[in-house]
Parts: sequence; structure tokens; C-alpha cells
Amino acid sequence: MTENKETLLLTNGSSVAISEYGDPRGRPVFFCHGWPSSRTMAELAGDAAQDLGIRIISPDRPGIRDSQFQPNRRLVDWPAFLNEIADRLEIERFRILAISGGAPYAYASGWMTPERVEKIAVASGAPPLDDLADYSGLLPIHRQMLALRASRPGLLKSLFYLARPFVALRMPIRLRPFLLKFLQPCDANVLRESRAFDVCFESARQAWRSSAKGVMTDAEIYAMPWGFRLEEVKVPVTLWHGTKDRTFSPRLAEDVAKRLPNCDFKLVEGAGHYSLPIRYVREILADLIA
Repeated sequence: MTENKETLLLTNGSSVAISEYGDPRGRPVFFCHGWPSSRTMAELAGDAAQDLGIRIISPDRPGIRDSQFQPNRRLVDWPAFLNEIADRLEIERFRILAISGGAPYAYASGWMTPERVEKIAVASGAPPLDDLADYSGLLPIHRQMLALRASRPGLLKSLFYLARPFVALRMPIRLRPFLLKFLQPCDANVLRESRAFDVCFESARQAWRSSAKGVMTDAEIYAMPWGFRLEEVKVPVTLWHGTKDRTFSPRLAEDVAKRLPNCDFKLVEGAGHYSLPIRYVREILADLIA
């Protein structure tokens, strides 16, 4: 698979790294990567994009991997950031594919610039955490992080910095089966394919490479008020979610779908948080450009 990489210098003086996959002359689709992850997560969509005539453009968020860190950034800063990238690439209107933690960024762009965003596809998407009455629909580690943020934010910050040297290391192949034991079968089975594992975990590892600050800023943004309501996102959204998703329960996805004014909710039986965007990426992209 061919990956086209470049770094753009934006008007505010910061630099952003982007990678492109698929058909370079195809219909433009911006990719919003998950958390913790980075732009090369979009490689999962590369083959399908090539076959479907889609140009995938995947930027690192500020402070992630090769994009310059921006202090005090908010979720609502993202649409202007994405629009400037589109301007530099001479793209007027586009569609967005968001995976997991990329969902809030896709919603923000649809909310702020509906004149440019034609349609959004979200797979295994994160809900507005600040709106949740309880955290029972979240993965235990996410519940623990939110509890620490509320009670001991300094300790949580220290843990991010302590974790970085370990999670930034390349995982030996012999340890992969041990890690997969922590996942449910539908996700473990798809990640046993070496390419899927390499894409998912290498993009996550690279997210930590430059520093922990970008990853930590992303985490903080998820827990804060987004700055807009889902009810204000008027562009068409197709929301894909697996019945076996343990990171964000199907109940949370259903709540998001009910709040979005123009949403097609597709609950996929037997799919998990990882297996959904990997196994169904061709179907998701075909629907996005239909």
C-alpha cells in the first residue's frame, strides 16, 4: 500500500503532518483517528478506499506524533484546523470518517462548518463524556481515569508521563498473544492478523513518540464540555456500532443516535470496538460516498 506523507505549515505558524491513502484523484474523505492513536490508523481504510475511488486524508492532531503541540486547544478549535488543511489541498467540500476517539472531532466539524462537510461516518464512536449521568457504559480503565481526573488530577498527569516510555516501545511479537487475551474474542480474532495489529498498535505507539502532552490533551478534551450539543449537528451522520463493543456500550451509541437530528444508526451484531472498523471498513466507506 502506498502512503503519501507531507507536512503543512499553517497560518498560525504550527506544522501538521498528514498521510494520504487510496486514490489520489478520488473523492476526498478526511480521517479522524482514535485515541491514543495517530494518522497512520487510516491505513486500515487504504485498500477499500483505492477500490472505491476515495482519497483518504489523515492528519495527526496537534501534539500527536508529527504535528506540532498547541497548548490550551479545545475541541471547537478543530474545524478551523481541518478547514485550513482542506484549503491548502484545494478541497472545497469533503466527507469525514471517524473512528472511536475521532468522533468528537468529526461532530465538531459538522456542527461548525456544515457548508463544507457533506456527510460523516462514525465507527465505534466516543460519546460526550461530560453529558453522562454514570460511567457504567465505559471500559473500566476509562472509568478509572475519569475518577482520578476528578479526585487526583495531578496523579493522573504523572501516570501519563510514567507510562510514556513503556507504551512508546515497539511490542515484541512474542508478547502479542498475551495482550490479545485481554480482548474479547471478536476483537482478538481480527487483531491476530498481523497487518491489523501492526496498524492499530503502531499508530498508537507513535502517538506517544514525541511526548505525552498531546495524548494527555486529547484525553482532557474528551472529558470536558465539547462546546456544542449533538442536537446542533445538522449534517447527515451514519453511526456504526457493534453489539459487542465494551469501550463504549451500544446503549451509549443509541443515546448519541437519538440526539443527532440526521442520523442513520447501524448496530452491527457480533462486532466489537476493533473488529467493527476493521471488518466493515469497505461497507462503511461505500455508504459514506453513496
